[in-house]
Amino acid sequence: MNPALTAAVAGFGTGLSLIVAIGAQNAFVLRQGVRRDAVLAVVAICALSDAVLIAFGVGGVGAAVVAWPGALRAVGIVGGAFLLCYGALAARRVLRPGTGLRTDGEAAGSRRRAVLTCLALTWLNPHVYLDTVFLLGSLAAGHGSLRWTFGLGAAFASLCWFAALGFGARLLGRVLTRPAAWRFLDGLVAATMLALGVTLVAGA
Repeated sequence: MNPALTAAVAGFGTGLSLIVAIGAQNAFVLRQGVRRDAVLAVVAICALSDAVLIAFGVGGVGAAVVAWPGALRAVGIVGGAFLLCYGALAARRVLRPGTGLRTDGEAAGSRRRAVLTCLALTWLNPHVYLDTVFLLGSLAAGHGSLRWTFGLGAAFASLCWFAALGFGARLLGRVLTRPAAWRFLDGLVAATMLALGVTLVAGA
């Protein structure tokens, strides 16, 4: 197999294995996809953010960040607090179930909230930096002159995953027409956010 193709495939497989696990970001994208709310914007933010962070890692920025360990601790505290707040809101929706539908008048505000929430979930999560900047950056370095090809493969995996999760989630729309189903989804989101929030704050 062509060395460049091998590096790209390795990057794709590694990147996919790191982002498929259930997490705050994936839970949020799934919920937005089911609601069909700002899906394109959310998918674009997640994929572009990962591409930027992967580029940082491949470019060697991870080594520089190690010199400021306090930075990641600060991100962990702020991110953990944000996840706890978002998890509490999701838990509240479980207690007050709805269909997840919104009116036209709420659309603009909903999009703004979705974009801001997505940015926070992405950039205030230290695990994202560990996976993309440090781990993928280190693995990319092992491919020498083809490290950027490896990085492109990882970034493409991120794009494919978030696009599939966000736009594919609408297939669950019929299943989630009942309030009980929305309570289950919001319960999953709440549990994920609260667990990760506690973990980040405790580990900071």
